[in-house]
Amino acid sequence: MLSLSGHDPTGGAGIQADAESFTHFGCHPCSIITCLTVQDSHTVQRLIPISADDIIQQAKALFNDVPIAVIKIGLTGSVDAVKAIAKTLNVYPKIPVVFDPVLACGDGTPLANIELISAIRNELLPLTTVLTPNTIEATQLAGLQKNNDIDSLGLALLNCGSNYVLITGGHVTGSVIQNHLFHQNKNIATYECARQIGDFHGTGCTLASAIAALMAKGHSVPSAIELAQPYVDKAIQQAIQFGKGQRFLNRSQK
Repeated sequence: MLSLSGHDPTGGAGIQADAESFTHFGCHPCSIITCLTVQDSHTVQRLIPISADDIIQQAKALFNDVPIAVIKIGLTGSVDAVKAIAKTLNVYPKIPVVFDPVLACGDGTPLANIELISAIRNELLPLTTVLTPNTIEATQLAGLQKNNDIDSLGLALLNCGSNYVLITGGHVTGSVIQNHLFHQNKNIATYECARQIGDFHGTGCTLASAIAALMAKGHSVPSAIELAQPYVDKAIQQAIQFGKGQRFLNRSQK
């Protein structure tokens, strides 16, 4: 498995969250850091981008040595990183890609401007097998107004090039969370789970990396998506209060 994402010093999200999820499902984690962050369990204070050349050189060295089954993308952090990732993906078009488009941190602090969102839409979405935005990210990437219904968002993102789009409902109020899966110009599945009380760190990273790992283990995309969600729900139920802010998911659950 390969994760292309940001480094979270707390270990609650980003590269470390991906590695823990990969390992849980019996996959070996490889990683290329797209940006460093100054953050704690409350918020991200600063992004420190990694140069495009450094990302590309790491990818070349890795792919020349290790067979990669599935690629998972998380926080990109810069337009240069997006272009470097796209350049790498175009060299290996047969490797499936799961993309969690992190555009803000848990407290809502933006991590992407209009230029970066545009680059993600144009450069990465056409290369994505499974896109896993929350409703806010879906609205930004689709370029639609906030009051658009979930079907409009899903179909718009499919039209941007992603093969499957799973829009997660954690940011929508209510006691039940609904996640909607879109494929071939229609909503093909809706999943429900009870909302857990509290604020949690790394839920999007964990879901996308679990989907990617299950795909690497031979599951179809719909099967991987269906099986990944109970894993994330259990990780949230067993979350631990390490810092002073959001609780961290227990990805090493038995």
